[in-house]
Order: sequence, then C-alpha cells, then structure tokens
Amino acid sequence: MKHYALGSVVLRALTINARNCNRHGLPVAAAEMRHRCVASGGNGGFVYWKRMMASEAEAKLPEKEKEKSGRKEEKSERSVVESSYWGISRPKIRKEDGTEWPWNCFMPWETYRSNLSIDLTKHHVPKNFLDKVAYRTVKILRIPTDVFFQRRYGCRAMMLETVAAVPGMVGGMLLHLRSLRKFQQSGGWIKALLEEAENERMHLMTMVELVKPKWYERLLVLAVQGVFFNAFFVLYILSPKLAHRIVGYLEEEAIHSYTEYLKDIDSGAIENVPAPAIAIDYWRLPKDAKLKDVITVIRADEAHHRDVNHFASDIHFLGKELREAPAPLGYH
Repeated sequence: MKHYALGSVVLRALTINARNCNRHGLPVAAAEMRHRCVASGGNGGFVYWKRMMASEAEAKLPEKEKEKSGRKEEKSERSVVESSYWGISRPKIRKEDGTEWPWNCFMPWETYRSNLSIDLTKHHVPKNFLDKVAYRTVKILRIPTDVFFQRRYGCRAMMLETVAAVPGMVGGMLLHLRSLRKFQQSGGWIKALLEEAENERMHLMTMVELVKPKWYERLLVLAVQGVFFNAFFVLYILSPKLAHRIVGYLEEEAIHSYTEYLKDIDSGAIENVPAPAIAIDYWRLPKDAKLKDVITVIRADEAHHRDVNHFASDIHFLGKELREAPAPLGYH
C-alpha cells in the first residue's frame, strides 16, 4: 500500500509536470509516462522517477566531461605529428651534450664556425663601365640608409639583411630554371647561391632577437623588399655580371656597417648583451658568447659573400658561364 500510494503521488506529480512542460512547448509524453507507471503496479512510478532523476544528472555530467576530454584530445592532436600514414617523421635529434635539439629552422649538420681569418679589407676597384655603375649605385643606395638609421646599427643591420637575403634566392632560382631549360648542370652554383640566401636569412632571424623592429620599420621592410626583389630579378635576367658586382659592393658596405657596429660596442655606446640562443647554436659559439661575438661572425659571413659574388661577376666578365667554374661550397 505504501509503495502504491508513493507511486500514485509520483504519477500525479509527473502528470502535472508534463502539462507544465507542454505549456512551454516541450514535447513530453505524459500519457506514455502514466501508462508505464500503471503497468508496473505503482512501484514502476517510483522506479521510473528514480531513473528519470538519474538520467538528468548523468546528462549534465558528460557535457563537462566531454569538454574536458575534447580539450585533452585537441592538445594531444596538436602535439602529435600525423605521420603514420605517410611515413614522414622527424628523428629525435640531440646536441653533443645530450639535450634535445631545439630548432626546426636548421639542423646541427647545417651549423658551422665562421672563418674569422678572412681578409676584411679587400676591395674590388672599379675597372670598367659596368663596375663603375655598380659601385655608384651602391653608394647612392647607402645615402637614404645613413639618413634614416644614422648610428642605430641594430636597426640598420635588420634592414640590410632583409635586402641581402634576396639576391641569392633570385640568382639560385633563375639558374635553377636555366638548368631545367638547357638540360645542363649548374656547377654547384644553385646550391651556393641558395645557401647564401639562407645564411643571410639566419642573420635576420638573429638580429630580430636582438632588435625589436617598430611598426614603421616593418612597413619599410615590406616596401624595400617589394621594390628590390623585382628590380634585381629584372637586372639578373639582363646582366648577371652587373647583378653579382652590385651584390659584391653591397657586401663591402655591410662589412663597413658591422665594423662600425663593433666600434660602438667596444666604446660602450651599445650594450654588449648575451648572444641569442639561436646564434650560439647556428655558429657554434660558446655558451657565454656576447653580442660582439655574434656581430664578428656575421661580418665574416658578409666578407665571404663579397668574395663569392665578385668571383661570379669576374667569371661573367671573362665571357664564361658560372657552371664552367666550380662553386665555392662548404662555407656560407
């Protein structure tokens, strides 16, 4: 009797609840609920009510649990590289001290030590009309740079590297297309010029760690790169020997700028801060390396680029193609 009375009370409550729900437009089948309660002899009302309460509580819990599990799955998906199907995965690379290699932009076998014994005073004296055009062009281009940056050599170096990384890429790309068209080897010059472009880009990545460019400097980079890339692209098609000579003189100016940078560091005008981690690993510098060490190795790289481009221009002036002379590979 007690169970029957309890069942009828529950049944009545469920019926009233069903009516209220129907008023609010919720599709609750009150007749079906009543039928289940009566068919089960009163006890069914209690059991059904208990089951309904449990299902409502369970419906609320999984929503939170689903959110948490969804977040965990998202994180795991981000951290795991989907390589099982394609068979592409990066092997675990470690440094000499056993720690994990932290960089994706370059590998340990791409690092090197700059040749600091390279002659920094070498200068190609203009000998003919094209040499003079190249020399004067570079000197004219230096004027707005001096006016805008003055002795802010960190910002100057950042701008310089955004320009310096263009010629190697343009030259390597055009030589690559020429090799495809003529079914000829490049003599290693495609790789040499692309290595030069990549090395200059690493200079930029290092300078960005040291100098945080302002918004108008970033805007200036966009404008200068857009103009310089297209101008150099056309120039290289028309006269590779003039293009390489201009780059050779640009690198001479870069050596001068970095020398002045080092003078300001020595005088205390620029603080000799610790070297960025990317520079330490890329140039295999000591762990306690400073800004002066970084600028010194970058300047040595620029001297090497100077020699490579003047050498390439001389090959063209001799009436030969670059593929006829082996490219200087092995050092950026």
